[in-house]
Amino acid sequence: MRGVLTVILAGGKGTRLDPLTRDRAKPAVPFGGFYRIIDFTLSNCINSGLRKIRVLTQFKSRSLDRHIHAGWNFLSVELDESVEVLPPQQRIDETWYKGTADAIYQNIYSLEREAAENVLILAGDHIYKMDYGHMIRAHRERGADVTIGCIPVPLAEVRQFGVIQTSPDDRVHSFLEKPKAADPMPGDPRYALGSMGIYVFNTRLLFELLCEDAAQPDSEHDFGKNIIPRMIAAGQKVYAHRFRDENRKAMPYWRDVGTLDAYFQANMDLIAIDPVLNLYDAGWPIRTFQPQSPPPKFVFTGEGPVGQARRGEALDSLVCPGCIVSGGQVRRSILSNLVRVNSYAVVEDSILFHGVDVGRYCRVRRAIIDKDVKLPPYTVLGYDPEFDRKRGFTVTEQGVVIVPKTEPPDTFQAPNPLPH
Repeated sequence: MRGVLTVILAGGKGTRLDPLTRDRAKPAVPFGGFYRIIDFTLSNCINSGLRKIRVLTQFKSRSLDRHIHAGWNFLSVELDESVEVLPPQQRIDETWYKGTADAIYQNIYSLEREAAENVLILAGDHIYKMDYGHMIRAHRERGADVTIGCIPVPLAEVRQFGVIQTSPDDRVHSFLEKPKAADPMPGDPRYALGSMGIYVFNTRLLFELLCEDAAQPDSEHDFGKNIIPRMIAAGQKVYAHRFRDENRKAMPYWRDVGTLDAYFQANMDLIAIDPVLNLYDAGWPIRTFQPQSPPPKFVFTGEGPVGQARRGEALDSLVCPGCIVSGGQVRRSILSNLVRVNSYAVVEDSILFHGVDVGRYCRVRRAIIDKDVKLPPYTVLGYDPEFDRKRGFTVTEQGVVIVPKTEPPDTFQAPNPLPH
């Protein structure tokens, strides 16, 4: 779409995903074996016809920078199309970004040079499919000052969202950031209308609002807490736009994979017979960086030298290029590129990142194993949560064990006796 500059906020720490975010920003965390979380927002932009995109980074951005430069450099600068990374430049302030609004404000110098009619502001850490063109056209047709993307959320979860109250014509008359309780949306007493963190602004007005907000010493410099409520109070035209899901399933799909358990479950959803997130829709492709890797390989079948079953197989799983399942068994799991599962090992209900090597006779269950971890033979993970905690691993409330990068080999000693 012409006249639109897209800005993706990708600088959050993602502390609730630690240790997966110990060395990378949340938008750079792998998802579905093949992708990074930010690929879904970027793919939405390309599929919506938006090709002038700026990604604002901040914390631990090296992995994210590499991924965007490697996988998203196919646009033509000559045609005024590009995905560019904007690291913190401290042109205005010597501090880190203080909030979502401050992140845009500190980049005004770079953004105003684009001379766009509208600015579309997105978060880079959500999983969903959306054609932003519908929202932008509705914004222009209504003559709105800002349009907010929104989705129904259960009343029990309103503490996690900005909650919107609207009139019948979708004009917003109330915006509460993460309230303890909220009134239900009209027509459905089970749900409230929650902000998706997606905004379409008229560019000149946006910059004026940001400059005014920057001068407020008591402001948290946040769109949901400060900018939007002030606009409503001032009588400006604030409208809501209901989420139109391009996933084409019975229920709208939008996930904030902000916790380890939410992240694990969203990945596990992909291996269902009819997954709630359709990655196979040729009409709405999800793009990413694709390294040059050979096809996945499954080797050995029959009896091993000690009479045990030795069969390389993966059932109900996603297996990415470069993987070798060499006499091991994989069930209901996701293997990223270049994973190797060796003889007699069993991997169940787990997510293995790029380059993980599972040694012989290992037993892995309900685990997330980070990039390039080498599991020595006979390693046991996910069978004894207390033992896993004693070894220094994070174990979530739902019993998922997380193995970070660069763990020393002696960390993986098996419990005694070995559980059956």
